[in-house]
Amino acid sequence: MIELTIQDDVAEVALRAPERRNALRPEDLDDLAEAYAEAERAGVRALVLRGEGRAFCAGRDISGVDPREDDVLGYLEGRVEPVMRRIAQFPAPTFGAAHGACVGVGLGLLIATDVVYVAESAKIGSPFANLGATLDSGGHALFFERLGAHRALDLIYSGRLISGAEAVALGLFSRAVADDEVVAETRAAAARAAAGPTQAFVASKRLIASLRDDRVGLWRSMSDENRAQAALCDTDDYREGFAAFQQKRTPAFGGGALRGLS
Repeated sequence: MIELTIQDDVAEVALRAPERRNALRPEDLDDLAEAYAEAERAGVRALVLRGEGRAFCAGRDISGVDPREDDVLGYLEGRVEPVMRRIAQFPAPTFGAAHGACVGVGLGLLIATDVVYVAESAKIGSPFANLGATLDSGGHALFFERLGAHRALDLIYSGRLISGAEAVALGLFSRAVADDEVVAETRAAAARAAAGPTQAFVASKRLIASLRDDRVGLWRSMSDENRAQAALCDTDDYREGFAAFQQKRTPAFGGGALRGLS
């Protein structure tokens, strides 16, 4: 499902499960981490992350998950966060080409990427309300940092997916590109970066990361998200949301109390 190619000092990592809109299984995240590790060992000077088919990434593949037995905390802390850290700390400029659905873990992969170009019609947001769950994979840090509290909570409460063009207008990502040009534009940007002063770029990357960490920071926010998501697993609404998604029906939430999160 994960394919790595390297050419002219540029690595390209492709998510290749178009039949499920590149929704990620645990083993896919392991393979993704290994692809970045291999690219790092190869000493590339830039990296492109993209998805095949109709979507960049539709998040976690929950098609066969039983919410009563699901180890959400283990999945987020043991699989998602390590991959995001590897992406964020990659020792060269990284670029994401985003199209179609970019939600959940898919959004997290883009959050960890240095520069993201999005197709104008891409769909970005937090549809977690339909699952009785909360935004994870660093989404709270991204939304709050770049949108402010009011617009962040508006997107979270509504579950509305915004287009790539609107996401860029709001400041979420770098540049909106015509749908059929987003991969080519991203590859061109990576090629330009690969011809530049790599160590100077890496120094700037680390300086920007340190500025983010002076506040709550992405990783502290992700830790809090992980705990919140694990606590939500114990609610009737979470189980109802999962069942409704798997059965392709509208959930009927009761709004019961959240237990186990202080």
